[in-house]
Amino acid sequence: MARFCLRHWSTLVPLIAALVLAVSWGRDLNAAAVILVSAALTGAVLSAVHHAEVVAHKVGEPLGALVLAVAVTVIEVGLIVTLMLSSGDKAASLARDTVFAAVMITCNGIVGLSLLVGALRRRVAVFNAEGTGAALATVATLATLCLVLPTFTTSEPGPVFSGAQLAFAAVAALVLYGVFVMVQTVRHPGDFLPVEGGPAATVDVEHEEPPTGGRALASLGLLLLALVGVVGLAKTVSPNIEAAIASAGLPQSAVGVVIALLVLLPEALAAVRSARRGRVQISMNLALGSAMASIGLTIPAIALASIWIEGPLMLGLGATQMVLLALTVVVGALTVVPGRATLLQGCVHLVLFSAFLFLAVSP
Repeated sequence: MARFCLRHWSTLVPLIAALVLAVSWGRDLNAAAVILVSAALTGAVLSAVHHAEVVAHKVGEPLGALVLAVAVTVIEVGLIVTLMLSSGDKAASLARDTVFAAVMITCNGIVGLSLLVGALRRRVAVFNAEGTGAALATVATLATLCLVLPTFTTSEPGPVFSGAQLAFAAVAALVLYGVFVMVQTVRHPGDFLPVEGGPAATVDVEHEEPPTGGRALASLGLLLLALVGVVGLAKTVSPNIEAAIASAGLPQSAVGVVIALLVLLPEALAAVRSARRGRVQISMNLALGSAMASIGLTIPAIALASIWIEGPLMLGLGATQMVLLALTVVVGALTVVPGRATLLQGCVHLVLFSAFLFLAVSP
């Protein structure tokens, strides 16, 4: 681990983001200011995930992957809520679009890229089928409960839950996510550790000493500061982001895709790094754990926030989105069952991810 000092980028960026937030808050931004705020926002996201990685390294696996997933979800919820508050009825489907985009990015983009990198390095990417299968099953259940069922319920017109249905879905999502966390960290943590003895286990891994307690606490403080910067800067620049997407002729759902791509970029980099080191299981933990947290934590948080946010909360997916989700679950199950994958499986997931991106901008 790099030495903790003020010259380190991850230390400076949260401070710079806080300064930019203080200067830009409540002001109308010109083009140069938008670029500056956007750069500070991107840097705050990257530094937040970096400090989450430091804390995760301190607590160890598989709890470390959970820390990363929760940190990413906090950023995602903050971005969604701030945009919903500033956009009104135009953002009625923002939570659905962002969560669905996060599922497609993690289950196809990150998983596919990790399998491809792992297979190219050692011909076969090896992972634990028990833990990965349990994670995929949980993601599929959460996605169906929170994103598919609203399209077919009849208590309210449109792809929305009634108040009671939304409360049930939120509580069920929290319970299911909590049970998974208990299984991953307490009951069966071995199912989520890298497989020993497979081809990928021979890859050289960087043996880094865990950070000291002082550095972990400092990273925790900087993580909180970075999260404040992310939420505040997102609210400041959100009108400009929406205006840019509208002027480009893209659908409103593209806002959710942009949020998910921004939030999950550091997660993708961390997963690819693990895959290059032969720790494909950690990559799968990061990808599926982020998908699970994105649904299991974001939907309950948005459901709670909807008490104060005016307007409908559209959660139900459209026909095209449901086809992509169903295909993702089927392909993911076929990938996970053997406990090993070649570059073919990685390419299949990446093609699905490309189809999602194309249809998001050209529905």
